[in-house]
Formats: sequence, structure tokens, C-alpha cells
Amino acid sequence: MRFVFPPIRRSRNPLARALSVVAGLAVLGVLLVFGVVVIGVLLAGGLVFLAVRQWKLARGGASAATQASAAPTAHAQEPKVLEGEFVVIRQHDPVHH
Repeated sequence: MRFVFPPIRRSRNPLARALSVVAGLAVLGVLLVFGVVVIGVLLAGGLVFLAVRQWKLARGGASAATQASAAPTAHAQEPKVLEGEFVVIRQHDPVHH
């Protein structure tokens, strides 16, 4: 079973044809302008995000260096350890869970 669109009825009036072309171009222009605005907003937002991130990294690096030289805290001396329960599995022993 094939789906076939009905035939397009073109107007014979040249004024109606010209108006439909102008309307189509106007819709295309609006979509193009909308796309450019969206791209501009995304680009500006990305640049602001990167600038804020770089600014925070620059400030954080300087403050972290002064903190480390002043007095190391107990939290900074704790090793980063992953805790959990582990089971040693040997190849020759059967494992029952």
C-alpha cells in the first residue's frame, strides 16, 4: 500500500503566486534570524561560562597555595581511601554466594 499526497493546486493568478513566494521568503528569513540569534546566545553563554571558570580557577589556585603554606588541616592530611568489602577469589576454590 502506497501513500500518495494529493496533487498541489497552483494558483493561476500571478499576484497570488508572487505573494506566496514573498511569504515563503519571509518565513525562511524569520527562521534564519532566529537561528542566528540562538547561535549568538549559545556562543555568548559559552564564552561567559569559560571566562567565569578561568577566573575561579585563577583565584582558587592562589588561595589554595596560601592555605597550604599557612597551616595544613586534618582534612587535607587524610589519605583518599576507597572503602568497601572485598572477597579474595582463587581459581581452584569454588565460590558460593
